[in-house]
Amino acid sequence: MQLDPLFAERLRRERKYWLAQAVRRLKSRLGWPWFMRPTAEHDVESVSPAEKDVARRAARAETRVAAQQHRPHASQRRAAHRRQAKAWDRKELAKSGVPGPAVRTAEHVVPVEGYPDVRVRVYYPAADWDAATEGPIPACLTFFGGAFRIGGIDFATTDAVNRRRAAEARVAMVAVDYALAPERKFPTQVEQGMAALRWLFDHAEELGVDPARVGLQGTSAGGNIAAAVALANRDRDALPLRGQLLEVPVVDLTGRHIDFAATRALGIPTIIMARELISVARTYLRHRRDAKNPLASPIRAASLAGLPPAVIFTAEYDPLRGDGAAYAAALRAAGVEASAVQYLGVPHDAAVYAGVLPAARRWHRDVVAALRLLHS
Repeated sequence: MQLDPLFAERLRRERKYWLAQAVRRLKSRLGWPWFMRPTAEHDVESVSPAEKDVARRAARAETRVAAQQHRPHASQRRAAHRRQAKAWDRKELAKSGVPGPAVRTAEHVVPVEGYPDVRVRVYYPAADWDAATEGPIPACLTFFGGAFRIGGIDFATTDAVNRRRAAEARVAMVAVDYALAPERKFPTQVEQGMAALRWLFDHAEELGVDPARVGLQGTSAGGNIAAAVALANRDRDALPLRGQLLEVPVVDLTGRHIDFAATRALGIPTIIMARELISVARTYLRHRRDAKNPLASPIRAASLAGLPPAVIFTAEYDPLRGDGAAYAAALRAAGVEASAVQYLGVPHDAAVYAGVLPAARRWHRDVVAALRLLHS
């Protein structure tokens, strides 16, 4: 199906951005040719060729030193990038998304043995929700997307989605603000997710949650973490999970199931997309060999038997569509109830645009329907 017209102009801007970034990296690596640098050589006719060569080398060295002195530290660049991403996210919600309703929320900090504590926010179905009068409700532990290195539960679109899903599905959305890479690498995020899951079951009564009706949800990188938590829970604690909802998930960081035909159809060169996906894996993983660890690449587990039923959403113009389809097939082959739905004509982040995109509104309704299964 042809790409939805909503994304055509956006794609044009992104192509322009990628080109500018490639040129900037090339300049940074190679520098400007020596003959384009301003020098005083032409004013001194008596300088020998050897002396000119020394002057050129000195000028190059000065240029490199100056660039290093003015180049922001990597942590500063990441912080700036995350601020920009958060501001962009806020603008996208205002322009193309749907704001979330006023619902009751509660903040908690969950200790994680051997790893940083993790913040968790519980979204209830209404502003005046009272577990004492309403009774325990289903809960869904949810993990945001962002390539493991940006995002968070305070991002505007993430917060709005959790509010809408809690209100419309009548479940408690328990959002995990897991640590970002590269400051914290795998398996930190999975261990934080496992700690949050145990905490949810241990404190179910005081949270107003029914421990017999708990599920997992994750988007993109968050889908990877949700699937990994489901695996870790099966092998460690065997807490009773009712289901897992994975939206545009990446489940194999070796890249084996990436479908580059999706982005080639958009005119995006495979080398550019491959570079981006490799960068994501390198940012998250400590070593290349970690990509074969089932908690980093859940589809590579020796067995997927005994996992909770799965509903998987993918997008036609998303190279991760191959991951989602392959994982659904692998789950079914292992005897796990699993379905995969692909939304045609839309890219990876289509669900953000529910204010202007019919497919995104349908996506939201289907998510709510899947979450409502926790009530049964």
